[in-house]
Amino acid sequence: MQYTAPGINEPTLGVLSDTAIYRAPKGWPPTSLALLDNWSEFVGQLAVLRAEDLEPATNAKLVAPITYPRKLICAGANFYSHAAEMGTPPPDPSAPPFFFLKPPTTTVIGPDALAPLPSGDDPMYDWEAELGIVIGARCKDVSPAEASKFIAGFVVANDLSARGRFTRPSAKEPFAWDWLGQKSQDGSCPIGPGIVPAWMVPKITSARITLSVNGELKQDSNMSDIIVGIYNLVSSASKTLTLEPGDVILAGTPAGVGMPRQTFLHAGDLVEATIEGVGSLRTFIGEAA
Repeated sequence: MQYTAPGINEPTLGVLSDTAIYRAPKGWPPTSLALLDNWSEFVGQLAVLRAEDLEPATNAKLVAPITYPRKLICAGANFYSHAAEMGTPPPDPSAPPFFFLKPPTTTVIGPDALAPLPSGDDPMYDWEAELGIVIGARCKDVSPAEASKFIAGFVVANDLSARGRFTRPSAKEPFAWDWLGQKSQDGSCPIGPGIVPAWMVPKITSARITLSVNGELKQDSNMSDIIVGIYNLVSSASKTLTLEPGDVILAGTPAGVGMPRQTFLHAGDLVEATIEGVGSLRTFIGEAA
């Protein structure tokens, strides 16, 4: 994870244990991205690290655990239940997944951050709890069997989506679909609270994933509902482009989003996404910028 504190204005590498924030050991890289760049060097030390041996970070505040992913790659329509609720045929699990990109430096925000509503009339802002797969080593053309070697860990994400910005009535297919307008609004990718090393979540492929809005449960599913699995996602992405340390792949969202029910987010809402073994991520929805 990363934090700021009085006198520490830049995101700084730390260790999160339960809700306590600790300074990283002396001699470690200053940021999570620098740590991921040297993952093979530090992964063994991280495995034996004990919170009680670390210095507490006084008055620290969590910020985005990676500032910033080099690439933010998202898998669309990648849960059977979500495809069903959206009225689309489920993709072929043996086919390459549908990927799109979100711009990392303007969409990524951290825990308890304010995500502004998109400007204009009726953005139909929607939630999507997702697992973020954090890459820890450069790779290209890897097989699913090899993919786990290149995963540093996991993070909770929320792929906020402006459904009202998706269609362009004046254009014909395929230009009628505005993925940039729907998926790339400022602050539309909260991630956090920290990066959990992959070995700490041995049952990630069956982890429960939930999301609530103002305490009302909206999504409640399981990673076993995924269409293209975690390791196949990494493999497929690596066949299209070179993956680098600090890249994050969002694995898709299960059923329970607002679009099929025409229920969307408003200023003042509190959204909390939780993935078993990875953590909980709270986001506050703010007024349009």
